[in-house]
Amino acid sequence: MSSLIVATSWSSDAEEIEKYRDLVKRMERALGEENVVTLQTLNDLGIMLKATGEYEEAKEIHERSLAGSMKVLREDHKETLESLNNLGNVYGKLKNYEKDLEYNERALKGYERLLGKFYPITLGTVMNIALIYHGGLKDYEKAEALYQKALEGYEAQFGKDHEKTKRCATNFAVCFAQAGEKQTLRAVLDEWPHILIKVPPIKSYL
Repeated sequence: MSSLIVATSWSSDAEEIEKYRDLVKRMERALGEENVVTLQTLNDLGIMLKATGEYEEAKEIHERSLAGSMKVLREDHKETLESLNNLGNVYGKLKNYEKDLEYNERALKGYERLLGKFYPITLGTVMNIALIYHGGLKDYEKAEALYQKALEGYEAQFGKDHEKTKRCATNFAVCFAQAGEKQTLRAVLDEWPHILIKVPPIKSYL
């Protein structure tokens, strides 16, 4: 969702969050609960709550934002898809990896239809799903297939030396290492000898 936070200076403290809660209430009264700007502000509040570790409240806020976006904009709208990502990622923080996977897979299908398979946010969602299988569900086989898909996309779009490509390769190698696939890991290390040492794996691409 096109974040209003980007255009403002904010700090993730209790006072700032309270201001956003008040702003949401005022927008709901003035513009209505299903106004697009109201939903954007609600989404921003959820992002702030997640950033401060208030995951349960962030989940409730993102559920409201998603419900409004589904009604007003429908599922294949970019802002609705971003709401799906946000809600899934909060479930990940709550260690509910099945729900995290469900919402991110819905978002991925929408992004592929709307933007194509090689659009950056589509590839980022592929990475997120790989990370769910890797770090959450410990399904290394599925994670490896998704890392491969994302890596091919990043190389095609950005080239081998782009930071996102390097980070994807790093996560790919870490997955092979944790799965005990030494031969495949060695092949990845041979292909990316100077990258894996310098760029640490990441937790999320979105």
